[in-house]
Amino acid sequence: MVVWTDQERAYIQDIFSKLNYEDAGPKALQRTLIVYPWTQRYFTSFGNLYNAEAIMSNSKVAAHGVVVLHGLDRAMKNMDDIKKTYAELSVLHSEKLHVDPDNFRLLADCLTIVIAATMGTSFTADVQAAWQKFLAVVVSALCRQYH
Repeated sequence: MVVWTDQERAYIQDIFSKLNYEDAGPKALQRTLIVYPWTQRYFTSFGNLYNAEAIMSNSKVAAHGVVVLHGLDRAMKNMDDIKKTYAELSVLHSEKLHVDPDNFRLLADCLTIVIAATMGTSFTADVQAAWQKFLAVVVSALCRQYH
């Protein structure tokens, strides 16, 4: 079980309270698909993902980015048991969708870049440390079924 300090919890909750899901979610997923093009293989039903322009204008990519952030919101609301919160998602992504678990880390990295760009100077080293810890726990929970 992960131990969270009150300050870490406050930082994570503050990020989510200021987060525009309809902006940050699509940007993070778009960035992932552009920077790491091999991740596109999981989204063949989304249509044209042939170049950055197509990805940026793809409504299915944008919608799924919002879904991803709402999934992270569930983790924030259940920080004391993220593993249990994500148990079904872990099974879905490993057994049905066969997603390479490293892709969760790639998406987390892209989301961190989007949030840092949005928050600017308020994304201090302490805030980043709490955020990275949070995402590491989420990624670990999503990868649990793979082990």
